[in-house]
Parts: sequence; structure tokens; C-alpha cells
Amino acid sequence: MKRLVVVAEDSLIVEAISIALRKSGEFNVVAHLDGRSASAKVIIDASPEVVLIDEMESRAQSIELIRQIKAESETATVIVLTLSPESTQLDEMFSAGASAAVSKATNPAALATLIRETLEGRVLHLHRSAGQLPGAAPTSEGAEESVLSVRELEVLRLVAAGSTNNEIARKLWVTEQTVKFHLSNIYRKLDVANRTEASRYAHVNGLVGGGQ
Repeated sequence: MKRLVVVAEDSLIVEAISIALRKSGEFNVVAHLDGRSASAKVIIDASPEVVLIDEMESRAQSIELIRQIKAESETATVIVLTLSPESTQLDEMFSAGASAAVSKATNPAALATLIRETLEGRVLHLHRSAGQLPGAAPTSEGAEESVLSVRELEVLRLVAAGSTNNEIARKLWVTEQTVKFHLSNIYRKLDVANRTEASRYAHVNGLVGGGQ
């Protein structure tokens, strides 16, 4: 099982996460620490493969903790639980070293799947290159990969092909909650409002049909 540390201010959140991950049989919660006092050294001393950080009241404190964790360990994967999925805030966390952000609205039962997908490189935020505008057409072959992860491209292509969330979940062997998570990331990264606009982006930029 993967070793995981939970950092949070709310003990109820820690308990819910711990129960959900224990039931999954994939992750061993080796420590749960209070984000207001936990140091990066204490976190890394627990030898975690994953650090799940509940966004604290002080966002600056969360960002600094992420930065310190990555300075102490390049191998630990940092995932943030957040109520504020605004792109600017997320960009700061990703710049500090976080690999993914998960909405606090996510059902705890789906959390293990999202963490596993992150570790497998399927839930990523890849920074847009300088000067590239959200939703802009790629300027060269493969440029869309600088915006979307491989799994997000798979979801986008299935959406553009007319698949429902349930159908996408079955085809990719994931939960519908995971599909919704990927879609929210796709909408944010492409600066689109819904699946219709996302589908249009896919068709305009050659990501379906011959683009596959």
C-alpha cells in the first residue's frame, strides 16, 4: 500500500479521508497532522509517497508548506483539497509543487481513485507556455498536451464523440465522479463553460476523428 500523510486543520475531514482510504485498501494513512503546526520536515520524516493537504484558512500558509515539502522531497506527490478552484489560486499551488487539486465536494469514496489517477500521471496540471491564452488553438502539433493531461484528452475526445459521463466512466474504467473531476479541469484549462463548448474546442483543434 502507498504511504500517505493527511495535513488538515479539521479533525472531521481527517477522519472522513482516513476511513475512505482505509476502505480502498490502496493507501496506508501513516500520519495525520494539524496544518497549523505541521512542518515539512515532520511530514517528510513519515516517508510518505503522497501528501494530501486540506487547503488551510491561510492560503499563503498552504502554498508555503507545499513549497517546503517539495524542497525536502522531490518524490512525494502533493495533492490539495480545495473549496476554491479558481485558476489563479491553483496556479500558485501548482507552481509551489502540487501535482493536483481535488474539490472538497468530492465524495470521499472517490478520493482513492483520484489519488491513484494522479500517481499514474492521469490527473495533472501542466502550465501553459508563456503567451498562450486559455482556449486558444494550438500553435504547433501536440501543443494541446501543454494544457491537458493524457487522461483529460481521452475524456475530451469521448465528450466530443457524444458519450455521456456514464459511458465515459465505463470506457475508461473509472467512476462517474472521476469523469466529472476531469471535466471540471478541462473546462477550467480550456476556459470553456460546458461540454458543448469543450466539444467544439476538440473539433476545431483536430482532437477527434483524424486528430486522434
